[in-house]
Parts: sequence; C-alpha cells; structure tokens
Amino acid sequence: GGEMTAAGAEADPIRLAVVTGAHPYDVLGFHSLFSDLEGVVAYVQHMDDFTSSPDEVRGGYDVVLFYTMLMDTPKDEGVPWYQGTPRTALESLGQTEQGICILHHALLAYPDWGVWSRLVGIEDRTFGFHLDQSIRLEIANPVHPIIDGVQSWDMVDETYTMCGAGEDSEILLTAEHPKSMKTIAWTRRHGKSRVFCFQSGHDDTTWANADFRKVLGRGIRWCAQRI
Repeated sequence: GGEMTAAGAEADPIRLAVVTGAHPYDVLGFHSLFSDLEGVVAYVQHMDDFTSSPDEVRGGYDVVLFYTMLMDTPKDEGVPWYQGTPRTALESLGQTEQGICILHHALLAYPDWGVWSRLVGIEDRTFGFHLDQSIRLEIANPVHPIIDGVQSWDMVDETYTMCGAGEDSEILLTAEHPKSMKTIAWTRRHGKSRVFCFQSGHDDTTWANADFRKVLGRGIRWCAQRI
C-alpha cells in the first residue's frame, strides 16, 4: 500500500507559506514565481501575519519558506499587538516535520540570534553583497533528489561574501566566484524538520531562470517529504 499512499499524497498540493518582510521585492514577479510552481499552493504573507496567526494555521502549512531580512532578534514582549508572539512562533520551527526553506536574504536575518544561525548552519553571518553578478552554479551533489538531472548553469544574481555552510550540512550547489560565498544551496535538519537553504533569488532576473525554478520547486517538494 506504500505506493498507493505516495501517489495519493502527491495529488494533494503542497501548502506553502511564503513569508516576507524587511526587504522590498518585485511583488508581481514574486507572486508569479510561486503561482507557476506545479503542485504548490503558495500563501505569500508578511512576517507579522505569520507570527500573529493561530498555532493551527501556522502548523497547517507543509512547508514554510522565509524571504525575510528582519535583523532585530525576535521577541514576544513589547512588540505591536498585530505581530502576535514572533519569538515563540519562530522558536517552534522544527518541533514538527513541517519543512523549512530559507531563500536568499533570509540567510542574513537575525544575525545575533543563535536559533537562526543554527537553522541555516552558519555561525558568523557577517556579509557583503554584490548586485548583478554573472555566476556559474556548480553541482556538488548530483544524486540528491533536489539536484538529480540538473546540470551546472550560469545566471545573473546578487551574491554574498560570507562564510558558507559547514560539514553538518549537505552541500548541493557551489560557486567559485571572487564576490560570492562558496556554498549556494544546501540541506540540513532543524529538529524534526528538513531544511533547504538557497542563496540565489534576488529578483525577477533570477526568478525567471528555468534552472533556478527547478531547484527551488524541488527544494520545496523535498522539504515537504514528497521527494
């Protein structure tokens, strides 16, 4: 009955929370990116809306993808009423098998908060950034289900100069570029959750790239334990 169950589960679209905040973005292009993903229903929402949602709503998503760049360590006390309890909400990540995706500038969020550093797998997240870089993404793990069949590719994106993920992460994509960190995509665990981190994704130039879309879509599916 395992195959039947897997096939049945595949018929249900992945419920994806896409959480934004503290960084401007191309709203129309961003919505198109997620509405075009096959088998995914995306609920784009600001961090305030995510952290103020009831537990059962937050817990009801198969995967939560962060595209935030909030820098102040989250707290529950002394925040505007409409934010709910941000610290409690984010500290609860990893308590279930809900998947977690960290996209682009969300890698930089909460630089002084150990919880987020452990989530992304980089202790010192001091960074520099470089817009409009031509970068070649190399395959580090061709047999991982997120990467299977994907070839190295070139694209234009914003790069970060910062420490990369370490040995406690599984590295999927790398770059050899003077203005980029070496690790571009990697997976890890956070409590019971699968975590996929992907440095790429600054704007519509990147979002329109077929290989970027393929890796992002598969990353979401992997986090949801569909592949």
